[in-house]
Parts: sequence; structure tokens; C-alpha cells
Amino acid sequence: MLDTNSITIYKDDGDRLMEVTPTSSRVVILPSGDLKKVQEERRIRIQWGQHLLQDLIEGRYRTIICGVNDIDNSHGILGELLQLVPTSQWTLDSVTSYARMFRSAVNVHAAEDREPYILKFDLDRILILGMLRPAERDSFTLEDIHRGFSTISKMLDGRRDRQPCASVSFLGAKSNRLIDHNGAQPSFEAVLDAMHKGGYSGDVYPAPSMWDLAPTGVFNSYPFPESLDRMREGSS
Repeated sequence: MLDTNSITIYKDDGDRLMEVTPTSSRVVILPSGDLKKVQEERRIRIQWGQHLLQDLIEGRYRTIICGVNDIDNSHGILGELLQLVPTSQWTLDSVTSYARMFRSAVNVHAAEDREPYILKFDLDRILILGMLRPAERDSFTLEDIHRGFSTISKMLDGRRDRQPCASVSFLGAKSNRLIDHNGAQPSFEAVLDAMHKGGYSGDVYPAPSMWDLAPTGVFNSYPFPESLDRMREGSS
């Protein structure tokens, strides 16, 4: 029988050499549920430790979800993707122009509609589902995330050609900011909850700025364990 206490991570003296210091940028991943059992409920997998652009280049996903706007998309993940996929006919200018044209059409034919719209950009190997925030709004809201992912979930349902799918967290964005009802950036849990209630069950990549969360422990999927709510209520 394997003695788990003898398991090491690295060869030779690697474990000792890789001991982190309190000043190291890091996250502490906690186990969620029984790792030996399949969890039947719909879950969002959180890709701690992975790099979205690299995973997209290596073909790990067919569909990526991110924000798009009709003014400037050069500072977000969308602009980086367009540069990394040279076979696509879409460019930064054409994507922004299309979003602007779509916005103009909505203003004419559905001026009272305050739904976020989902625009499709096929970059040959990658399908981008870009969430366009409602008109006359400077930022996304959690309600936008919920409504947008409700639409996205329907677009993904039964479409094996659009799987697997990953999304950005919408946190820390420069061009397509996300705010809560107080005008502040919401928690990661609040964003995951809005996505999950919208029916989403793909992967989510945390924002790069979230790589310095220790000693706060994180989980690798959502919904989080019920023990977290019990602790918040004052129980052990």
C-alpha cells in the first residue's frame, strides 16, 4: 500500500528548494468534496494555474467567452486573440466596427431593449462569443452576466462543435469593466454565481491579478462546498 506521507512533488531536493515564502505570489487550492466520487451536479471548473492564451493556442478549447465593445477592444483578451490567430479574417478594427454597427441596429429596431447581446466571431480554430453590454452603459453588471450567460448556455446546449468552452472572469478588465450594485468590482464568487445561475458549466479563468490571494484558500470548481456557508453562518 502506498504511503501518501512519502509522496514528493519534485525530484531530488526540489521540494525543499520550492518552499514558498510569505511574500510569494500564490494561491492555496483546497479540496472540494470527495475527490474519489463523481459529482453529478452541474459545475464550473476554475482553471487556477493555467494560462488562457496558451491553452487556446494549443487547441484545448473551441469556444471562448469574453467582453466586446463598440469603441476600443485593443486592451482586452479579444485584441490578443486576434493577433494570435493569423488565419482569421477578423481584425481588431473589423470586430469593433461590427459591434458598433450591431449597436446602431439595436438602437433603431430595439431601442428599449436592455439585454446584453452575444456576438459571434469565428476565428477559424476558435469561436469567440463576445458579450456586448447594453446601450448607454459604461460597465457590465452582475445582472448582465446572468442574462448573458443564460443566452450563451442556450447557444452551447447540444452543440458539440462548440465544446469545450472557457470564459474569462470579467474581473480586472480595462475596456469592459464589471461592477456590482454598489458600483464596486464584485467578488469572484458573485460572478461565478451569476454564470452558474445562467446555466453555464464550462471553464473559467481567474484574472491575472488574482495570483496573490494566499493565505485565503480557493476551490477549483463552483458551486463551493456547503461548509463555506456554514462557516459564514457561524457553524463549524
